[in-house]
Amino acid sequence: MKNKNILELCLSPDLGGLELYMVRASHFLDEKSKVISVINEVGKLEQYYKNTPYKYEKIKRHPSFLSFFSAKKLARIIDENGIDIVHLHWTKDILVAVLAKILSNKKPKLVQTRNMTMTRFKNDFYHKWLYKNMEMILAVTYQVKEQLEKFIPSDIQPKIKMLYMGAETPTIIDENEKKKLRTQYGLNNNFTVGIVGRIEEGKGQYLVIDAIKKLLHEGLNLQALIVGHAMDEKYLESLKSELKKENIENKIIFTGFTRESQKLMQILDCLVLATNRETFGLVLIEAMKSGVTVIGTNNGGPLEIIDDNETGLLFEKQDSDDLMQKIKLLIENEEFKNQLAKNGHEKALKLFDSNLQFEKLYNILESL
Repeated sequence: MKNKNILELCLSPDLGGLELYMVRASHFLDEKSKVISVINEVGKLEQYYKNTPYKYEKIKRHPSFLSFFSAKKLARIIDENGIDIVHLHWTKDILVAVLAKILSNKKPKLVQTRNMTMTRFKNDFYHKWLYKNMEMILAVTYQVKEQLEKFIPSDIQPKIKMLYMGAETPTIIDENEKKKLRTQYGLNNNFTVGIVGRIEEGKGQYLVIDAIKKLLHEGLNLQALIVGHAMDEKYLESLKSELKKENIENKIIFTGFTRESQKLMQILDCLVLATNRETFGLVLIEAMKSGVTVIGTNNGGPLEIIDDNETGLLFEKQDSDDLMQKIKLLIENEEFKNQLAKNGHEKALKLFDSNLQFEKLYNILESL
């Protein structure tokens, strides 16, 4: 890919696994190629580019019916930088990317990393037009790959490959720093459960709280750390109201937004991914690489990350009773918990290392 210029595109206004993956991909590829990132002018990604050597531009993301204006500016960036490949991440950016390709003189190849499931046939004229203009889709799991092959008509289907997302190897903190963090967030030495991600109902924080509440009623000593910023303030307030009603505010700690989530993972006894349907589950891998035992829902991406009772535990989605039992099992069997963490750590290093997966991404793009 020495002679290819890459544009990493993500106009999502949010800040989650998808957006951070785009940032890490752009930084890795920049070491090997000429890369420019294009982000939303009102999004949260600029903090990862401003005052760094990584080149980026911001554009306004217009509503779909005004996508032409976003695409026109993107086309200008494509031509000014001689872009050969546009690598996009957010499904809502496909229209802008296709229009920009058509408007540009360079006519770059479009490659999407697909983080979302596909559940219906894309055989209408609009979607046929979109996918006919795309070179490749990189599915983040085998399940997503199967869905793409099933629902995109073969006559306009882009090349489809499976490429796992990887997690960076965390900087391991010492016991003194762990102690300071526990003190900072008001944690004692009891068993600590964590959930990391945007605070919104779909992420399932309420399930973790419900499971903790039930375990506390059984007389077990534990706490929970809920890491992430609130996407839905009403939902957050409803969670806090429930804690106040139960008089357990000191048992459930909200950190708010933090850039130290990998450090905070290391003070947990287990991390839970409670999303109703998670396409992948990068946070599980980050925890596994941190040496932390993981619990995930028994569908979607976690099924390809967690080997139940070997590298972590799976629980029935939206079932706080089952989640409670899985947490209780870990509380009552520390040796089992530690063995799961050890096995999970080994699997994450072998299959889900960030540099390993980005090297594969580099080779795929180079081959186009």
